[in-house]
Amino acid sequence: MPIRIDIHPEVKKALESNHGVVALESTIISHGMPYPDNLTMAEKVEAIVRENGSVPATIAVLDGVVKIGLNPEELKTLATHEDVMKVSRRDIPYLLANRAHGATTVSGTMIFAQMAGIKVFATGGIGGVHRGAEETFDISRDLEELADIDMAVVCAGAKSILDLPKTLEYLETKGVPVLGYGTNELPAFYTRESGLSVDYEVKNPDMVASMMKAKFESGLKGGMVVANPIPEKDSLSKTYIDNIISAALALAEKKGITGKAITPFLLSEIKDRTDGKSLEANLALVYNNAKVAALIAAAYANQQ
Repeated sequence: MPIRIDIHPEVKKALESNHGVVALESTIISHGMPYPDNLTMAEKVEAIVRENGSVPATIAVLDGVVKIGLNPEELKTLATHEDVMKVSRRDIPYLLANRAHGATTVSGTMIFAQMAGIKVFATGGIGGVHRGAEETFDISRDLEELADIDMAVVCAGAKSILDLPKTLEYLETKGVPVLGYGTNELPAFYTRESGLSVDYEVKNPDMVASMMKAKFESGLKGGMVVANPIPEKDSLSKTYIDNIISAALALAEKKGITGKAITPFLLSEIKDRTDGKSLEANLALVYNNAKVAALIAAAYANQQ
């Protein structure tokens, strides 16, 4: 069964004319927050990309068809439909064969964006090595796609519920450079601080675009992480969020929650324990990443 891909006319025109395009995930829409907040967020992210010189391509699967860019009705379907799967690499065959709806994770978005020829992707935070992975082997598929797909992924670092030192080690082993956008420290999602160094600090979109061009055209397979800190005014205190994450992790262990259930559980706990401040921070960093990704995509297009 061939994969059926539908590229939105605006995205197709941008790709054909060498205009900047930014891939956007859809899991945050279907599984990240309730309606209508999720739709408002998705529309704002797309608007930010356009305001900063690129075309947004929100990626999802609807009725088994891969959509590269969504129209307003399709965006609303993702935001309101009750039966939308989370889609990573392993889920794609089932989803396509059953002609179901699917919202793409980081890894799923990267796979479909690559098929369309998109080189820049904006998300909140990438997955990584989970705490206790030496016993559970729980490592996000995101890291494997970063090792295999030529793409710049703009994020606020890896989710801070993860083992960040091990995540950096894994990326280093896979040859994935971690760039700090205006910083030499790895941002930790809700906070700008982690105490960990990035591989290289980059100061503007042109520097990132030049590194993309050099890497992709040299035949060095794989992508790069552009770690873009949450704006300072929206950042949570490192001590504050670390304490909350520790308490949420302890509760998850007590309840025996593991595997793919652990991330949504922890994020929900963190939201409750911060009285919603974590969700506000999440939105702020997503918007900031969309802006930076749009600028990078435009700069990369100019260098082609």
